[in-house]
Amino acid sequence: MTTTTSTTATPDAALPSPEELGVVLTDAPIVPTAPGVPLASLVRLALRRNPRRAHLLVSTVLAKHVPTVPAVALLAGEALGARVADVLDGGARLDAGAAARLRAVLDRQQATDAAGDGSDALHRAATTLRTDLAAVRPTLPDVLVLGFAETATALGATVAESLGAGYLHSTRHDPPGATPAAGFDEAHSHATAHRLLPAEDDWLPADGTVVLVDDELSTGATARATIRALHAVAPQRQWVVAALVDLRSDEDVAATDALATELGAPVAVVALGRGRVSLPDGLTVTAAELVASGAAPLTTTTPDSTTALDSGPTADGRPAPGPARASRPDAVTVVAAPPTAVDRTGTPAARVRTPRTDVEGIAADLARVLTDTSGRVPDRVLVLGTEEHMATPLAVADALRRRTTADVRSSTSTRSPVAVFDAPAWPIRSGIRHRSHDVTVDGPGERYAYNVHGFDAVVVVPEPGTGRSSLEGPDGLLDVLATVTPRVLLVDSALEPAGAAASSPRPLTGPSFGSYEPDEVTWLLQDLADAALEADTADRERAIQLEGANYAESLPVEYVPSESYEELYREALTRSAERIAEAVGIVTDLVLLDRPDAVLVSLARAGTPVGILMRRWAEQQRGVRLQHYTASIVRGVGIDETALRWLAAHHDASQVVFVDGWTGKGAITRELTDALDRFAASDGVRFGDGLAVLADPAGCTPLHGTRDDYLVPSACLNSTVSGLVSRTVFNRAWTPEGTLHGAKQYRELGPRDHSRSFVATIADRFSAVRPRVDAAVAADAGPASRAVDWRGMRTVEAIGAEYGITDLHLVKPGVGETTRVLLRRVPWQVLVRDPEDVDVAHVVALARERSVPVVTRPELSYSCVGLIHPLGSRVSDTGTAAGTTGSVA
Repeated sequence: MTTTTSTTATPDAALPSPEELGVVLTDAPIVPTAPGVPLASLVRLALRRNPRRAHLLVSTVLAKHVPTVPAVALLAGEALGARVADVLDGGARLDAGAAARLRAVLDRQQATDAAGDGSDALHRAATTLRTDLAAVRPTLPDVLVLGFAETATALGATVAESLGAGYLHSTRHDPPGATPAAGFDEAHSHATAHRLLPAEDDWLPADGTVVLVDDELSTGATARATIRALHAVAPQRQWVVAALVDLRSDEDVAATDALATELGAPVAVVALGRGRVSLPDGLTVTAAELVASGAAPLTTTTPDSTTALDSGPTADGRPAPGPARASRPDAVTVVAAPPTAVDRTGTPAARVRTPRTDVEGIAADLARVLTDTSGRVPDRVLVLGTEEHMATPLAVADALRRRTTADVRSSTSTRSPVAVFDAPAWPIRSGIRHRSHDVTVDGPGERYAYNVHGFDAVVVVPEPGTGRSSLEGPDGLLDVLATVTPRVLLVDSALEPAGAAASSPRPLTGPSFGSYEPDEVTWLLQDLADAALEADTADRERAIQLEGANYAESLPVEYVPSESYEELYREALTRSAERIAEAVGIVTDLVLLDRPDAVLVSLARAGTPVGILMRRWAEQQRGVRLQHYTASIVRGVGIDETALRWLAAHHDASQVVFVDGWTGKGAITRELTDALDRFAASDGVRFGDGLAVLADPAGCTPLHGTRDDYLVPSACLNSTVSGLVSRTVFNRAWTPEGTLHGAKQYRELGPRDHSRSFVATIADRFSAVRPRVDAAVAADAGPASRAVDWRGMRTVEAIGAEYGITDLHLVKPGVGETTRVLLRRVPWQVLVRDPEDVDVAHVVALARERSVPVVTRPELSYSCVGLIHPLGSRVSDTGTAAGTTGSVA
């Protein structure tokens, strides 16, 4: 974080450093094949206000005591999860290359903090590595992750998500009537009692794998005691202990090995860094003297003014409480948030990759509240969780960072009484003290938050169900924060946003869903990973044409392209990247002319990479950061109304622009208009129905890059060029009323994924085509040159009449739509204007692969047209309809 100082102290260069006290960190190898991260990249030494233990290793990546770039904290958890996965399945995800990149990110954070620089480059580097690690996530059955309160609750949740595992964390909370399933003590902790309060009786797997997650392994005694107790309840096939740093002695390592022998089950230990902490004799006395003479005071409140008070520690090591002042309710802005589940009660594996609350919605609302009338946001924002409640605040902070230009950090209040030394050698430079606001097994007491001074705004995200009154008043968290920052915002889960459903939808982002980086797109979809939706292509076609089923009720079996077909894709991308880049620039600039603050909503899934490219053009070439979502539209159903309600709750509907890749005959354009008209009538919110596309051969939208029917290379492939996400699903068995439409993610296709490289290849051409884009937009003749004439629909009607096809949904004009016919439906014939045209080479190849006749039609206005087999009609099963001329290519 940027260096900040206490309101009552100045930096003291005379204070000794940890090294001058004789404390030394020494690195040790993890194993030869799994290189570690140096301890100095992960932790810094602080001193406790605790007579039982003098020192404290403060994590610089945990978002606990030290405000952290959220993407870095999430990366640390996901890297630890990768190390666990490597142990469980023999993989090499966190190999030497990935470990080196991880170290570079962590070292960059410490350099950024020391220099007080912005965090943009750091955020990007951490986010890119997160996405790369997610591309090789495992599928592991029967795994439970158990996080240790209070410090490792978010770390455990992140590890669980990276493994697709169930999650539960220990707690010191004491809800009425709670009966713990298990409990244990942590001897060296400031607060020792832990309890497990799972919501389900079968929370512990039988003969499975349990992963214990903590931030630091000092001796491993707590982990060993926990394993021994839980194994007696339900013996496991294997145990894993995972920590950011492993500081165990040789004797401690031997004790863990002995436990594995005792249980008859392996106990593996993994960490990002391993080594030793060498402490000099007499450190407890030296530390106490230094704390007494050199520690800066903690900020609290007084009846009349802001002061920093410290009466010295009480007998148990806690600072004595100071005077208080009256509450200032006018100093706090309240932002409503939907209720959320609590991690400590357990999260089933099937739900782990679904956010436990609408963090994207909270972040959108916070971004709006933080933005002033001139469009500026605060330079530095802290999202502050409370004690065990770390995972959701961290996710909110990351989402807020993606939505604003602010330097957003995340940290949490804590029970740990840490000494504040306002000197660069020490990690805790300032701090506040406030009273606790929840009920715990060890009773009420003081709480602390460190390095919170110097932020332009602090966003408080408390434990769900926390009443505002418990945060206000004498020495309440909100009041104390109001003395050290100009703005305090409270995310209140007791309130429901206006117009929100009782169960708020929860949009998805990478790397949890999709293979795009989380900055690129927010998916207004639900993850249907556990749904059995794939059906045989012929069976799907019969259900659609003869039984009245909607094509979105099931999914086709995902086409896995051959190497020769992928080569056609690569050739097409190389050939057309510059042409696509020019179309992206033109259509984006046309959008920005009318809506400089446009909110892009691409139509999943073909529109998704186009929306990402438009967002990149706006940011890289015009200096404008646009929000980008992707939502489902289904012919015969319309656009997802739950997604529209989410958008209306968090954005100005007049700023929303819908995006797709191309138009065929214009059916989706009409579907969009009709759906938005219905929504305006039912909900009273009017979205504009303008559709922005790269290519508009149908002549149905003025917002286009070109009207030529040429190949958009992303049309060649399915999920492997669209974030590994399936086409969207509308099926009331899986997407009940009030929920978002769904989709599946095909992570198993990760090695063949072109999604990010497709975007990068085209974006690399932006600078080269910018002069042509500028000239094209400047020379645009206005509405007349972009008039809608529906030429595509007239062509389709003529082809339908000629071929005896009464259902025009079976006629798919254009390169993109013809490709879809060959990949997803039962094709009957393919009409091509010129079979030697390189833009239809992949179409011809697919048709031959599937034994579909290719008919040459030089007079076509489109490059090609795909005809779906009209089941149960009078037309012939092969060849052309009566009266049709042409030759088979």
